[in-house]
Parts: sequence; C-alpha cells; structure tokens
Amino acid sequence: MSKIKKAIITDAGFASRYLPITKTIPKAMIPIGAKPVMQLCVEECAEAGIEEIIIVATPNTKSREIYEDYFHNPAENVRALLEKQGKAKRFEPVQEVLSFPKITVIEQDVNLPYGNGSPIVSAKEFVKDEEAFVVLYSDDLILGKGDVLTLVENYEKNPEAKAVIAAQEMPEEVWNKYGMIALKDNGTLSHIVEKPKTPDLAPSNLTSYGRYLLTPEVFDYLVPTNTGLDGELWTVDAITKLAETGNVVVARSEGKWITTGDPKSYFLAHLEYVLRNSDYADEVKRFILEA
Repeated sequence: MSKIKKAIITDAGFASRYLPITKTIPKAMIPIGAKPVMQLCVEECAEAGIEEIIIVATPNTKSREIYEDYFHNPAENVRALLEKQGKAKRFEPVQEVLSFPKITVIEQDVNLPYGNGSPIVSAKEFVKDEEAFVVLYSDDLILGKGDVLTLVENYEKNPEAKAVIAAQEMPEEVWNKYGMIALKDNGTLSHIVEKPKTPDLAPSNLTSYGRYLLTPEVFDYLVPTNTGLDGELWTVDAITKLAETGNVVVARSEGKWITTGDPKSYFLAHLEYVLRNSDYADEVKRFILEA
C-alpha cells in the first residue's frame, strides 16, 4: 500500500477571466464532459490510492458550501424521484461521487498573502505529520494516466526525495507562459525559470505545472514572509529551496497535461476530453468537419 495518504486540491481563486459565471460558482465546478473539473482531480487522487482529500476553497464566496453540497449531499429526493420514474440507473453517477475517499473542505486563510502557495499553507494542519502528501491545482487537467499515481510511484522509488514534481515537454512557442525546469547533472531539479521572456532563457523544454508531491519540510520555506515575484507566495520558490538541500525528483507525465486556466484553454480541454472519453465523440468529430 502507498505511504501517501493525503492530497490537497486548491481552488482556482476568483477566476476573473470567467466572469460572470464565477461570481456564483467556483471555476473548478465548470464541467468537462458531464463532470466538473474538481471531480476529475478527485478521481485522479482516488486512482492513486489517496485516502483523504482536502479541498481549499476561495474565502468569502459560496465555494465551500458548493463543494460540500456536491461531494456530501446524498440527494435522496433525486434518488426517490428517479426510482419512481423507473430511471434509477441515472443516479449511479451521484452514488459514485458519494463513494469517493474522505473529502474535507476548508477555506483559504484570508490572512495569508496572495499566491498559489497560500492554499497549501492553509491546509498545513491536515498534512504536517504525513511522510509526504500530494498537491493538485484544479486549473490543471491530466488526460490518460493521472499524474498523482506517477508522483507516488516515483516517490516510492526515491523515498529520500524532498519532493517530486510533474513535468511535461512543451513546444518553444509557449515556454514564455510557464515555469521551465532546470536540471542538475543527476537529473533532479535545480530550479525553475518562471515565464522566460525569450527561448534562450529557458533551461530546458520541460514545463512544471500544478502537480506536486511534497514532504512537510516544504513548510520551512512556504511561510507568509517568504513572498517572491509580485509580492506573492509561490510554491515553486519553496520547492527550489528544497532542491538546494536535497533531491527533488522530476517525473515526466505519462498522461497529457492541459490547462483550463482561461476560456479558450478550457474549451480546447473540454473538446479533447469529450473526443477521448464520450460515447458521442464520433458525432462531435463529424459536426466539426461539417461546420
């Protein structure tokens, strides 16, 4: 059995590029196929044997309430109606959601600085005594074999590692949008160059994104006073500090990473998911060809 029992999934903040819909629902609840992005992240954790998931919701919104309802409400009225109509099979996807590993929903600490490291710090009390834990950013979607399983497998092969981060090769024209990985001579992480302005500043074609396996030592560096670029608390800054004191394994994704961070990327992610996973994929292909 895996030693990695817990995962943190971070919400997508206020998602201003998706307004007005995100003034009412969290972006991670926008559907990919018939499932919200957050559920796909949860399924990726379940695939890897994770036993407890901490969802960190955006504070001062309805996000926590919405996640609690989605993952914990048994919807008995819906079940009863479907059974009465002879459509009980339609309730099976709800039953699947209710059978997921333990899900705890918290809000991000409003006293922490802005930055993608703050949701992780907000969940510190849930993971600080673990040997290691997994972090997923809900902006990121993995098609095929989930990265959480790949991270866990790599950690089990390298139990001395301070962390394991997922990586994917990306074409040169997008290097300026992402964190590009620099490697040590032994193939582990040296550091990450955030959004290099020109291709020659990128140390490799490997991109880092929101899938990490971290040891609690990360909290020695992921503290509110250690803000970086633009005054934000960055997870990669803390991971780079871990790499200075030991090995941070770089695990190539065995799936395909796509982002839902903006409406265009979301549409393309949704389309690819449907083409890969739906029973109406052929109809969608024909529609596109005839459009």
